[in-house]
Amino acid sequence: MPATSSKLLRRGIAAFAALPLLALAACGYGSEAKGGDADQKVAAGARKIDGLDSVRIGYFGNLTHATALVGRRQGTFQKELGATKAEYATFNAGPSEIEALNSGSIDIGWIGPSPAINGYTKSGGTDLRIIGGSASGGVKLVVDPKKIKSLKDVKGKKIATPQLGNTQDVAFLNWIAGQGWKVDAQSGKGDVTVVRSDNKVTPDAFKSHSIDGAWVPEPTASKLVAEGGKVLLDESSLWPDKKFVITNIIVSQKFLKAHPAAVEAVLRASVRTNKWIKANPDAAKAAANEQLEADSGKALPAQVLDPAWQSIRTTDDPLAATLHTEADHAVKAGLLDKPDLKGIYDLTILNKVLKAEGAAPVDAAGLGSS
Repeated sequence: MPATSSKLLRRGIAAFAALPLLALAACGYGSEAKGGDADQKVAAGARKIDGLDSVRIGYFGNLTHATALVGRRQGTFQKELGATKAEYATFNAGPSEIEALNSGSIDIGWIGPSPAINGYTKSGGTDLRIIGGSASGGVKLVVDPKKIKSLKDVKGKKIATPQLGNTQDVAFLNWIAGQGWKVDAQSGKGDVTVVRSDNKVTPDAFKSHSIDGAWVPEPTASKLVAEGGKVLLDESSLWPDKKFVITNIIVSQKFLKAHPAAVEAVLRASVRTNKWIKANPDAAKAAANEQLEADSGKALPAQVLDPAWQSIRTTDDPLAATLHTEADHAVKAGLLDKPDLKGIYDLTILNKVLKAEGAAPVDAAGLGSS
């Protein structure tokens, strides 16, 4: 890979590297997720897969990781792993999950496209593979309706994104450029002031009027609406067929090579969970919220949970073409040197699972490993 292809976020990567990692007793990254009884049950007579005592799974405590939340709550991952224990860790930011994957502290993770791209390019394509899709949609521009009444009114205002160079930050910068406005990507200053704000504090910042809106994923978007905000734009409307990747499944290449049967078990659990979610949307919504409460100590109220859940679509398809487009957006914004993403996907096991489940295969859009 050319040197320019392995660089990340010219200066933004320094900001990523500086992010504090949350303590996890077992591995030093993320937060140990508590969960319920279902995810601890091992069927009588079950055997270990690949001789593994455990498989360590990472995910974020938000609704765009619904497959992981529901699959864990329903015990589906544990069922498919047999006597190999499913262990979990939750994360607040992509960089810390990538660090955990690279260190071997987790084996498989649910994560957004930008951290996956960054992790892949930073390692020169040696550390991870995207092995499946998980969710599409669930990102909105929510604004103060007293200050912003139309899209053109966004100019001159303070709009929050979750993090410099993250998936939503890149999308917002690309949208700004599409309006013909100028913003320095690193500082966030220009025709629009882009404020990088953790999703946990953005609702309070909005309530105190220190920001005028935010381009954020669910459930943060619906939390802002509950505080009086108005959805000005749903990012889905900017994409063909209103589909774009918001969550992928990644695995360390070392683990994928050494333990394909375990990877297959997790992917089978993911596919079956997505199928169950689509067939039982209300029960799945409740299960996701129960897991959020188990992980964070607080469930989402109905006025936040219901609209947030409606805007997210679970999917086995990683929507690879949209990841390629998102990478192009980061390049245009000046946050990423043009990456070589050939090989970032390995969908062999996923397509094996899909065939067994009677579903159509998915495509890597020319970015497969073989």
